[in-house]
Amino acid sequence: MRRFLLLFSTLLLGMHAHSQGIHFSQYYNAPQLLNPANTALIPNEDYQVGVNYREQWSNVPAAFKTIAAHGDFQLMRNKNLTNWMGVGLGFFSDKAGAGMLSLDKIQASIAYHVQINDYNMISAGVSAAFVQRTIDFSRLTFDAQWDGFSFNKHLAQQEPYSLEKVRYADVILGVNYAYFPNENFYLKIGAAAQHLNRPNESFYRQENRLGIRPMANIDALIKVGDKFIMNPSLYYSYQKKATEMVVGSLFNMNVSTMDKMNNQLILGLFYRWNESVIPVAGVEWTKMRLMVSYDATISPFAKANRNFGALELSLTFRGLYSKLSGGRDTYNCPRF
Repeated sequence: MRRFLLLFSTLLLGMHAHSQGIHFSQYYNAPQLLNPANTALIPNEDYQVGVNYREQWSNVPAAFKTIAAHGDFQLMRNKNLTNWMGVGLGFFSDKAGAGMLSLDKIQASIAYHVQINDYNMISAGVSAAFVQRTIDFSRLTFDAQWDGFSFNKHLAQQEPYSLEKVRYADVILGVNYAYFPNENFYLKIGAAAQHLNRPNESFYRQENRLGIRPMANIDALIKVGDKFIMNPSLYYSYQKKATEMVVGSLFNMNVSTMDKMNNQLILGLFYRWNESVIPVAGVEWTKMRLMVSYDATISPFAKANRNFGALELSLTFRGLYSKLSGGRDTYNCPRF
């Protein structure tokens, strides 16, 4: 009985408190989800593609599993290689609990990046997403199925709902400002807002409009030697009464044995405010980056999940359309 109540209350939180937004601790490896102005903001390459996987609260009844696949591509670079357009496409899916409370989203993004001078760039982007939310009530157990000793799934639920769906469009806007005075320092400040059109999300045909969700991100690259680059960052979002802030840093170390190689060992540590500590490790070889992180819960919920918040994996690949795409020395950015 207690297991059922915990599961059903968690599902209600997901439906009524909007707690099931697509969510990654490695937000820096899901750039279009973070801000549409990030679309193809990759000055030294032409495109990037990536996949993400997150498994959260796997040892409690209402576990979450989140996957993403995304890619963004540069178009229309000017002859000085300083201004360009970016287009992107992403698929995101999140499922939770025995009732398979699901959020599936296809998102298209477009952005334009303008290098104002040798040290400054601004970017603006917009995303349009098609979202489907579903829940399968046939997978859940209700009080009418209690036979006095246990829940009997063979008994009728006596509920009017079965597989319920709701679909809506979602609009996201974002801007970025980047400052790069030399090849040892890079700073980017971004702001975005989701749900600008206030879509209605309800399985019961009621008025339940999503609140606008402002998001902010600060990201820096600091070269501290021939072999080391620091990458501190901060992410903050707010929606109605829910807030999230993650702060920390990655540390990249060049482990290549040849001058023209760029193989890196990546270590990091982040902190989600009042919730979890997130160690990160990864490797990068040639243009491919593989990273893994672990959310160690430190909030009171740690008693329920035994400190296991989430395991997360990401794989990213960046490349050039051809060898003729190289030679982009107009954009200062710390690199090995």
